[in-house]
Amino acid sequence: MTVTRQALAAVRALLVLTLLLGLAYPLAVTAAARALPGRADGSLVTSQGRVVGSSLIGQQFTGAQWFQPRPSAFDYAGGTSGGTNYAQANPDQRALVAKRAATLRAQNPDAKGPVPADALTASASGLDPDISPSYASWQVPRVAAARALPRATVEALVRANTSSAGYLGQPRVNVLELNLALQRAVAQR
Repeated sequence: MTVTRQALAAVRALLVLTLLLGLAYPLAVTAAARALPGRADGSLVTSQGRVVGSSLIGQQFTGAQWFQPRPSAFDYAGGTSGGTNYAQANPDQRALVAKRAATLRAQNPDAKGPVPADALTASASGLDPDISPSYASWQVPRVAAARALPRATVEALVRANTSSAGYLGQPRVNVLELNLALQRAVAQR
């Protein structure tokens, strides 16, 4: 095979792959994403016609009247997300967990039982939008008191906002969705 034929074959391959991978594939992925419109745009959550967050990214809620998410090592900043990479035996991790436990106990004096593990440790991404049902239930006394709602009402909201991944995962509660449901319940009083 001559150099000219090899060069033409390479150019043809380049053109075909450019069309396939540079045009056809991105268009196919975009079309598939548009078939699932909520997911294609980042699973945005709206309240009263305004975007308030994404169901896929955790955000901080301040105040006793809100359910709190898992801790974030980077203050819920998407551009710098990540964990601390501390091992469980690391003295810095132990001190951080002890400090979080003391803070949570002070903020939730009526909570029963031990502080749930997901309340003490940040997720790997630092942006986990979900908490365990046990952590949500653990916060019910504080939120109910701050909102002047019966505990049973707040407990029902936690149950209604608990989703399960079936046999593939653990039940979870999306903090943003739960707080929006809480806000709607308060508005309906």
